[in-house]
Amino acid sequence: MYSGIYGDVFWVLLLLVAWAAAGLSCVRLCRAAVDAARPAPPAPQDGQPGTVGGAQPLSLYEAAFLAGGPHRVADLTLVSLHRRRRLLLAHTGWATIVDPEGGDDLERSVIGAIGPAGQARIAAVRAAACAAGAVRALGDGLVRAGLAVPEAARAQVSSAVRTVRAAAALTVALAAVAQLTFPQGPGGGAPVLGWFALPLVLTLGCLAIARIEVHPYSTWASPDGQRLLGALSRGGREGRDGEREVLTAVAVRGVRALDDPALRAALAPGRTAHRGH
Repeated sequence: MYSGIYGDVFWVLLLLVAWAAAGLSCVRLCRAAVDAARPAPPAPQDGQPGTVGGAQPLSLYEAAFLAGGPHRVADLTLVSLHRRRRLLLAHTGWATIVDPEGGDDLERSVIGAIGPAGQARIAAVRAAACAAGAVRALGDGLVRAGLAVPEAARAQVSSAVRTVRAAAALTVALAAVAQLTFPQGPGGGAPVLGWFALPLVLTLGCLAIARIEVHPYSTWASPDGQRLLGALSRGGREGRDGEREVLTAVAVRGVRALDDPALRAALAPGRTAHRGH
């Protein structure tokens, strides 16, 4: 009799732990979503790039940041320099300086990342360019304009989603422990597992809703920024300037939009560079 009472107390305690983890993690995710959805302060109207009011269209650098963050900005700069014959991007994964004069701060940061040797691995150049002050200034301006999601909000939402996933995994683990340790009669496991199914449904349902509702705030662009990106993408497909059309496609869709397979290979994420012939 006592073992049955202790068994009841044991699995109920496990159930309470599962409910606490599920409830707290879901509340945290909801709060993170609410914080991310708060309207941005009014955008400055002093010529800041990418104004919400539409006084200025997005530049290609701004579009690249909103579509893919600093990594996309670095890729766009590398492609632009390569197409203007200021850099040579080899399919082996190396960048070589042809003309050391950069046309703007972002180009100069990329050329500076290659260094005085005049050649460096593309992966290292990209990483250095992503951390450059010019990219940070670009992102800060877009956040002030209400077009980019602040890094703090992105991190908060991402962390909250991971917490809900961990709560779901914990619920499954606790249900397994209760099933294995609680004294079972014939068919006696179903009621215990049924109780643990409730917090599991809560966490999985919260994740499913977050996939639809919170996902925009885990991207780089805010809803206003996404609308401008959509307009730029449609305008780029209709443009007649071939060079700008190519760069617009890279800014919005990344290096997969390039027709040159050697250039795509050179800029492939995670590529291990080696010296070729």
